[in-house]
Amino acid sequence: MQQQDEVAARVRQVIDAAGVSAREFARRIVIDPSKLSRSLNGTRRFTAAELARIADIGAVDVGWLLGSAAGAAADTDAAGLTAAGAAVTASPVRSPSTPRPPVPSPEGGRPLQIVRETVRLIAERGFHAVRVADIAAACHTSTAAIHYHFPGRDELLEAAVRWCMDEDTRRRADATAGTRHAGDELRLLIELQTPRTEQQRRQWCVWLDLWAEAARSTTVGRLHVEYYRQWRGTVADVIRRGVEQGVFRPVDADGAALALTALIDGLASQVLATEPGGRDDGVPGTGARAMHDALTAHVDACLTAPTAD
Repeated sequence: MQQQDEVAARVRQVIDAAGVSAREFARRIVIDPSKLSRSLNGTRRFTAAELARIADIGAVDVGWLLGSAAGAAADTDAAGLTAAGAAVTASPVRSPSTPRPPVPSPEGGRPLQIVRETVRLIAERGFHAVRVADIAAACHTSTAAIHYHFPGRDELLEAAVRWCMDEDTRRRADATAGTRHAGDELRLLIELQTPRTEQQRRQWCVWLDLWAEAARSTTVGRLHVEYYRQWRGTVADVIRRGVEQGVFRPVDADGAALALTALIDGLASQVLATEPGGRDDGVPGTGARAMHDALTAHVDACLTAPTAD
């Protein structure tokens, strides 16, 4: 019990050094905030995989977290990875005040590779058809290595959903950066949501599975609510700014955003259903181009302010 309290105290130090809330730190290590809270309060033990991710994010050694004289965990793909997490090698103990050299950017790290392959497989097969063994094979590694970073399949799927949301938000921000005209920005957002490219279609396939999963899973459902609140807020802000610029009519921005995002979702699902694999099967009015035209027509008819003759 004493060791458990000491581990919790060291994790608190890592959280304090990161300068974020416990909820945000829980998101970063891909666990439910309530689990982190129970572990910090001593009513739940941290798993070895959780400690490994905490060590990575906090740039400290697992040995220091455990209060031992041991050092960092062995390489995640090393043979003999056990349920206890990883073998610990001897090295000086480091604390948040004496950090180890920075870990490599996640852009080239194993966790990001795992998440990206998970997203690809979800888009191709669906949530429930993707096994951890499939992800390991796609990453050319072992299931033990996958579990080192993500304790269970649920945590891995949650991380994949979060990554999709973050990527979608980043792409929107990059595409609209520097755009001051609200009408142009709204049309850019519509363009980004039209499933023309392979990447856009893959993203929408994940969203369709997310909707179905959200109806059954509290965790994914919360992510769904969080993402759509942000997405509708983005659209509402653009419409509100357009009203101020005189580009759009004086409409209720929140209501208009709700209607437009619902229309985007409905049309995108039709496009995916009638163009399997990216092929246009010749169904009139249901392709990506028709979707784009319908959305811009909606904006022109319901939002765009009439021009003076």
